[in-house]
Amino acid sequence: MLTDLSSDESKKRAAISMLKSHDEIRDEALKKYTLLACQLLKMPMCFVSVLDDEKQYIKSAQNITVTETSLGEAFCTNTLEQGETYICTDTQRHPDFKTYEAVTKSPFVRFYAGCPLKTQDGIAVGTLCLLDTQPRILSDEQINIFEQLAGLVSGFLASWYNVGYIDIVTLLPNRQRMLKDISVSKESTLKLVIIDCIDMPFAYEMARSLGMTAVENLLRDMSVQLQARLQLTEQLYVVAVGRFAYFTYEKENLALENIALCLRGIQAKINPEVPLDLDIHIGDSGSCDSSMTSVEILRRAVSALHEAISRGYRFMTYDEALDNQKKNDFSLLTGLREALHEDRGLYLVYQPKVSLVTGRVTGVEALLRWKHAEYGEVLPGLFIPLVERTSLMRELTGWVIDHAIAQLSQWRDRGIFLPVSINLAASDFSRPDFADELEQKILNAGLTPALLGVECLETERMLENPATLNGLEMLKLRGFSISLDDFGSGYSNINYLRQIPMDIIKLDRSIVSKIASDKASRIVVHNVVRLLKQLDYVVLAEGVEDDKTVEILRELCCDEVQGYVYARPMMARDLEVWYDARNERRP
Repeated sequence: MLTDLSSDESKKRAAISMLKSHDEIRDEALKKYTLLACQLLKMPMCFVSVLDDEKQYIKSAQNITVTETSLGEAFCTNTLEQGETYICTDTQRHPDFKTYEAVTKSPFVRFYAGCPLKTQDGIAVGTLCLLDTQPRILSDEQINIFEQLAGLVSGFLASWYNVGYIDIVTLLPNRQRMLKDISVSKESTLKLVIIDCIDMPFAYEMARSLGMTAVENLLRDMSVQLQARLQLTEQLYVVAVGRFAYFTYEKENLALENIALCLRGIQAKINPEVPLDLDIHIGDSGSCDSSMTSVEILRRAVSALHEAISRGYRFMTYDEALDNQKKNDFSLLTGLREALHEDRGLYLVYQPKVSLVTGRVTGVEALLRWKHAEYGEVLPGLFIPLVERTSLMRELTGWVIDHAIAQLSQWRDRGIFLPVSINLAASDFSRPDFADELEQKILNAGLTPALLGVECLETERMLENPATLNGLEMLKLRGFSISLDDFGSGYSNINYLRQIPMDIIKLDRSIVSKIASDKASRIVVHNVVRLLKQLDYVVLAEGVEDDKTVEILRELCCDEVQGYVYARPMMARDLEVWYDARNERRP
């Protein structure tokens, strides 16, 4: 804001830098003021100027081509020094002006009048000036008009400076103001610090329960408390709801750890009687040089802040390696969207499931693969967690379903009837129309739901969401087989199994891989299998890689196995060859 400049030299420098910077809309408006001044006062030339420590900058003008002059040749330095209207009726008679190039060279400037453009607290940041090629004397009425015009220009500049740059709740300068202030900074390096004070979902809940007035009271008190605790010499900005920032040039600035200590236990009030503990996280852009844009500097600070929040840290400095990883993640998402829309690069492989009772292949699991044009083979473990947080997950699920059903149709035409299971996310099951859509697709292909199984991993998320459990029930009622994947790793509470309508429980490789060499692992698997069998589940062991493990699992009454001991995941054509050869070997 164009206020408090008298007590803040850095703020004054930033304000002057903004005023002298190019702004087409502002400068076009100023030209109308200079034109009006020429018309009302019958002057041939008029201009608005801004002065810094080195030069005078002409921001708008009538009949003047000069855009800047040195202070040694600037009439307006006298106006700013006096802080009031300054008039020279004949420049050739002035002891200083008579040597100026504008006075000695044609067209000769013989008359000058300048009126300071002042802020609300009386600080001059520029001038409104009149010039003529003839000596002149202004009447009192003309001087009055001139000064009123200068007041209008001052008011316009203050409005231009403030409109769109002030947070209306805290009255602090906002993000746009901060970006502009950074962009006009003359310092070679700076650091931007962002302080996040409140969890936004909580703020929304507060607004829902107490109204927006309570949230606004909290935000106003936050700004007061932050400034009191940190005692900043720099300007504090609002960059988002509950997020504040400042930038500094000082080499010996306050370390993040010290900032966190200063803010430990900080509270802000919803109203005079209700204080709230603030949940502080801090992100630091690191040292940024003048080659970086203000937007990039802000992005780096935000990157550090979000990394701190996601890791549960109180503060973090920008880390280029972590940032590059996030960029790569975004690049993968963009590439995956293109791969889906163009049906290019994505494909399915199939891994057989074998019965330990009959030795026959009971079905296959369809596994998604992606051959990226630039990165080569990208494992699902890299891109699926990214996709699950976006609306792209629904498109990806649709792609897998459509291609799995198409493969089932091709195998049926060749006389191969192998059930195919696909992996789905909890968000898929929770869609109210999902079961109907899946059933319709399988029936349209002339197949039965029994040929398509669904596998789900996110047990905890399913239990937390009644819509997901209902979606599973709807699938089961329509005849789809449902498997719980990776049982025994992560969240695997057997007490909750009866809440989920499962047919098959897949034991994770982490509890199966050691049973051939570790007695304790064998005892655990034995008891888990026995319990699951008593609950009428089909038990399938994943990640089986050797014959000894197969024999132990058979002794433990496990129903099926899946792993490299029989086959790796294969393309559809390779699976057909493997399947035919296996059937030929069997009696």
